[in-house]
Amino acid sequence: MTNLSMPLELPCGAMLPNRLAKGAMTEGLATANGTPTPELERLYRIWAEGGAGMLLTGNVQIDRDHLERPGNVVIDGPPSAELRTALERWAKAGTAGGNHLWMQISHAGRQTPALVNKAPKAPSAVKVGLPGGQFGMPIALTPTEIHTLIDRFVATAVIARETGFTGVQFHAAHGYLLSAFLSPRANIRTDEWGGALESRARMLIEIVKRARVALSADYPISVKLNSADFQKGGFAFEESVIVAGWLQNNGVDLIEISGGSYEQPKMMDMAGLEPGEEPAVTASTAAREAYFVDFAKTIKASVSVPMMVTGGFRTRAAMAHALESGGADLIGIGRPMCADPDGPKQLLNGAAGLRRWERELHLLPAPLRWLNSIGMVRAIGSFAITYWYYAQLYALGRTGSASKDKSVFASWREVEATHKALMGERKSIQP
Repeated sequence: MTNLSMPLELPCGAMLPNRLAKGAMTEGLATANGTPTPELERLYRIWAEGGAGMLLTGNVQIDRDHLERPGNVVIDGPPSAELRTALERWAKAGTAGGNHLWMQISHAGRQTPALVNKAPKAPSAVKVGLPGGQFGMPIALTPTEIHTLIDRFVATAVIARETGFTGVQFHAAHGYLLSAFLSPRANIRTDEWGGALESRARMLIEIVKRARVALSADYPISVKLNSADFQKGGFAFEESVIVAGWLQNNGVDLIEISGGSYEQPKMMDMAGLEPGEEPAVTASTAAREAYFVDFAKTIKASVSVPMMVTGGFRTRAAMAHALESGGADLIGIGRPMCADPDGPKQLLNGAAGLRRWERELHLLPAPLRWLNSIGMVRAIGSFAITYWYYAQLYALGRTGSASKDKSVFASWREVEATHKALMGERKSIQP
């Protein structure tokens, strides 16, 4: 019977010391020009000592004009001596517990906030379907630009290996650039990069193929893949199964199964502003706690590559069931580790579960929570709660301790102020 403390051997031969991983979460702790900071090192040293066998970084962007948020780490060309040293220090801190540290490599695409870029590049000129002007109208990439971005994804993976990261993950989920290419709703191209699934997946598969050649045979390569977009006309579950097979055939060592996008944020257990489209996958007790388990189990019926599932796991029993039933080979823990960074160690030492912070957090005071019945108010409240988790990462990085008593509203104000300061610095250093 597989349990949480058992090691996991990957196809490339690398060994993860246990079955718990810290899921990728945006940190926002880089400098305005995308360099890792001592605060980022402190955060990852705390996590490295927290018991997880593998840590995934937040988005490391390959284009400074396409950030997921201000404060992302950026590698969009040959690194300066300063950046290379900062990456090496980050990698050393993040492996202090004898664990793996994998760099998540990404491009935000059309989900680049307008405060960063009002005209981001994307597969097609299809705007993110959210009100409020948070995202601008994207410009379709040219074939030449697509090839340049493929080069950057691969080059960044090589830099990750050179600076001490023990693996990489290409982010092809949650509506970012590679995910948008997979989606027939976001990708309406009529050239070799759009149309049939094989063409929509071409960019991702080409990156994986080339990375496998550029990296040593024993170096872990992972992909984060949507099980589905949960939108009408989006990337479908049946397509995800096919793409998983292609990834396995091209040397991927681990597939992390997730789902959704900013328009339909299933990955954060949030409802979107439009009706969702649910693939017909059988529910189970474990899947009700961790939504993507049943999707992963169905995909595993077609491929043998190990699967990681992140999102919703809180109890040791559900994690154990997912491992023992074949629903996952690796359990990802995300938001609980913002406030309780030693959560994996607690579980490995026999704790029954992790604190469910999401049930305790509210933007509105109790007398006004009836307003959450309004879709827009509920969505704003959910995103504001996400800022509470951001604020915990700020506190861990800056002070070494979480700030669990901070209100959601105060967290929101802190994050917005930090973003504003970073954008001010960014403008001052850009030509």
